[in-house]
Amino acid sequence: MVPRVRSPRVVAALVLLAAVLAATLLLTGCGASLRHAESEDASADVDQATPGSCGAAALGALGHVAVRVYREGIQSERVASARHMIEGSRVLREAVEVGDASAARAAGRALIATGHLTNLRITRAGKVLVELGGPALAPVDGTLSGKHRRPLARYVTSVWAAGGLVAETNGIAQGLTVIRASETPTDTRTIAGSFPLPASPLPTQGTLTREDVPYQFTSYAARSYPDGAPVRVYLLRALNSIEPLCGKDANDTAFNTIRRVAHLIYDGEAGRRTGPQIHRVQVNRALLQAVARRDPRATRGAVEALLHQHIVRLRVTGDDGRLLADVGGPYVLAPVQALLRLGGHTIGKFLLSIQDDEGYKRLANRLAGLDVLMYVGPRLVKSTVGFSPGPIPESGPVVLRGRSYRAYTFKATAFPAGPLRITVLIPLPYS
Repeated sequence: MVPRVRSPRVVAALVLLAAVLAATLLLTGCGASLRHAESEDASADVDQATPGSCGAAALGALGHVAVRVYREGIQSERVASARHMIEGSRVLREAVEVGDASAARAAGRALIATGHLTNLRITRAGKVLVELGGPALAPVDGTLSGKHRRPLARYVTSVWAAGGLVAETNGIAQGLTVIRASETPTDTRTIAGSFPLPASPLPTQGTLTREDVPYQFTSYAARSYPDGAPVRVYLLRALNSIEPLCGKDANDTAFNTIRRVAHLIYDGEAGRRTGPQIHRVQVNRALLQAVARRDPRATRGAVEALLHQHIVRLRVTGDDGRLLADVGGPYVLAPVQALLRLGGHTIGKFLLSIQDDEGYKRLANRLAGLDVLMYVGPRLVKSTVGFSPGPIPESGPVVLRGRSYRAYTFKATAFPAGPLRITVLIPLPYS
């Protein structure tokens, strides 16, 4: 069943996670690039994973996260949003009805430009009218209906460009990702990723030494766009980068690994992903002119027009410190501040956030399988386990509804300032 389309702020939070990262990495300098391997003769020493080792435990935990990231392209609010836009596009439907391939492609390009999908193929009566987008994974198909809901054409779409999946997985796992053709004795092509893997078949998990750097790796099965051909996605971490995650046993290592992921999801909301939104605010003519006039009504109108396109709250003050507008949700995370300039002069400043409590809660739950509780002072303001969970420690073991967890708490920043306490419950054993 396709999930219903959520509110704009929730969909925006989830869509942004891929739309921005398709072009830039999140919180890592691993240098992943999307390219077809120029050479498949990359030499490497490969061994099976050592059960119970620190590397195997850390990559096992990160592998579960990587699979969850991939599944966002199969059934999620992002996929529901893409379906809704394709099936609801009157311009696309009318072009397909009359068989106008040029108009249909233009309508498809407009849909892709929204960032809600990366690829689109439309087939009518066995003929491909639209073929847009590059290498991608996780194909999703559906029916484009005409008048009276009669089937008009079939479509295949994706929300996971190969480069987007590589970049996002690299960011959230702080590793390297490689997409490879499904391994057979005659087909071990590296399709996209950080570097080409050896041409010989690989185990699903193990260790690999390349250019004198030892890596731990894990992998999972995936499907390529548009025909669903099997591929395999490999996640690698240099062994020296895993050492700080090592604990006294496998559960302790998994806990250390996933608490880092919980931080990365939060930290991303105040990192590079805010850059495009800061720029969008700073060049908005309606906002600049309103702030220069110190006009609260016009400023509020400009702010409202900027919201819901990945910004969940925006506060603007003039150069005299007067508050001109503050619009957005009540519980917003990770604010960032920047200046407004016009004609070479500073005319004001603004504070924005691209994530709220609901967005973080959903991302941590969907991408890492974590239960989340958020507190302002002693008050629980957001929870995935209900608002009467009983006493939850800031750290240590927790048993909830018969399942064992380990709690981890970190300090966040609420909007516009002040502490927000986030406690995540990491299930152990982690899966």
